Amino acid sequence: MTPAHPATQIGHVHLKVADLDRAIDFYSGVLGFEVQARLPSGAAFLGAGGYHHHIGLNTWDSKGGSPAPRGHTGLYHTAFLYPDRRQLADALRRVTEAGYPIEGSADHGVSEAVYLSDPDGNGVELYRDRPEDEWPRDQEGNIQMSNGPLDLEKLLSEAP
Repeated sequence: MTPAHPATQIGHVHLKVADLDRAIDFYSGVLGFEVQARLPSGAAFLGAGGYHHHIGLNTWDSKGGSPAPRGHTGLYHTAFLYPDRRQLADALRRVTEAGYPIEGSADHGVSEAVYLSDPDGNGVELYRDRPEDEWPRDQEGNIQMSNGPLDLEKLLSEAP
């Protein structure tokens, strides 16, 4: 098998939502992604930094629907990568001020992450990577990810 080109990235996530305005309120109003386009057919596209879209939202097949039940297959979470710890702290501040419960957090050695759900029950990870030269490795150079505690109060104290 030939591996994917190393510059390949996940360009966007497109989510089915029950209420488009409610989803926009979360992804734009709380997380700060800007609405780039909204279609009368029940879809919106949001991005950061002027990008056409990092997030697509639609109600085409899901308007008024309910979250997928636990124990079924589907998307586990969407992960949003912040450029540094200060911006991750700002995202955590936005989420907590908006009243969204934090469902978990972790120091993975290579990254720090905060977990919650969006209004439709979709998992959301907010995280930042540590610089690659700080990633824990074994004697053979293999990455040694972990699942340690993350001090959320300390992280929040670093928010701008």
